[in-house]
Amino acid sequence: MGRGKVTLKRIENKINRQVTFSKRRSGLLKKSHEISVLCEADVALIVFSTKGKLCEYSTNSSMERILERYEKYLHAEAQNNSTNIEEISTMDHVKLKARIELLHKRQRNLMGEGLESLSLKETSLEQQIDKGLKHIRLRKNHLMLESISQLQKKIKEKEKEVSKLNQQQTHEMMPSFDVSTLSNRNTFQAGSGDGEVEENPRVGRPLTVIPAWMAQHINK
Repeated sequence: MGRGKVTLKRIENKINRQVTFSKRRSGLLKKSHEISVLCEADVALIVFSTKGKLCEYSTNSSMERILERYEKYLHAEAQNNSTNIEEISTMDHVKLKARIELLHKRQRNLMGEGLESLSLKETSLEQQIDKGLKHIRLRKNHLMLESISQLQKKIKEKEKEVSKLNQQQTHEMMPSFDVSTLSNRNTFQAGSGDGEVEENPRVGRPLTVIPAWMAQHINK
């Protein structure tokens, strides 16, 4: 029967973990030696245990030589990457510069300058300008309609305010009547005992005064 699939996760038991480490380390050292012999490869293996114990293997016991070679490779790789980055940056700079020059040229052409160098295919600028003008007119009409709508709204609000003010002024200018005066005019008094009633004299009528000399003659 074949061995079952091992789940790669930390072994919780310390004893089992140490046994597994020893077995795997031995197998790793064996594989490193085999690949160095069979394939003539330079192999350097460094392993530190959980307790800090060092276990190493190198081809022909030349660990320092292999590490030096590794450092030189890293340095050369870094230089190549830097060179590639500079080349890419230079290419991007050239492309951006050409793009900017092309945009400036098109801008001058749209302003009616430098048209002598235009070819027959490039004379489509007229169509581009017409298309741009169409969009500009549509946008302008839209803004004008919005402005007119806002002005009409403000005018309606002002008209409502003026109408309300006129109604208030009209109400204030209407004559006011004294209720007591109207009631006095409809009030009657009793007569001298014969059952007849007569209206009260008009409010504000002057009283008749008999002169003194006439009163003396009447008394005589």
